[in-house]
Amino acid sequence: MTVVSVDRGLVSLARCAVEEYLLRGHVIKPSVTEPSAQAACFVCIKTRDGKLRGCMGTTEPSKPSLAEEVIANAINAATRDPRFVPVSAEELPSLRFSVDVLSRLEPTTPDKLDPRTYGVLVEDERRTKRGLLLPAIEGIETVEQQLAIAMYKAGLRADESFKIYRFTVQRFREEE
Repeated sequence: MTVVSVDRGLVSLARCAVEEYLLRGHVIKPSVTEPSAQAACFVCIKTRDGKLRGCMGTTEPSKPSLAEEVIANAINAATRDPRFVPVSAEELPSLRFSVDVLSRLEPTTPDKLDPRTYGVLVEDERRTKRGLLLPAIEGIETVEQQLAIAMYKAGLRADESFKIYRFTVQRFREEE
């Protein structure tokens, strides 16, 4: 069992979690000094040239602490993102990690969105289809683009009714 302190930062924690899992098959455990606060987060992995390699997360906390949430989401981003083949150990030196810690979801309307400031979650009335888009995504300039992509990710048609939620993030990135 490897203990990683949050003092090294959330991004370092994400990288360590993936390295330990890919190289040794172990899921690291946070140290007892980790803050016990809960928060939802997303961990994204990109290549050095900025291409997405994996991104997974939660919209509500599912683990007892943010550190545990980061560890689980980092491993999922590297190994379970259905859009990509799993990350290999050989790729690790050329990958960059980021962690977005989400605020609570709040119901909203399109006129109260700004894709540079707010992420968006759309879901159908039955809560069976959901699509999420983080804020400040390169190439997403308008609310209409943001909603269209989130609806596509949810599998929602334009004629279906849906609810909109917004959230902010604290974004932590690995240095280039």
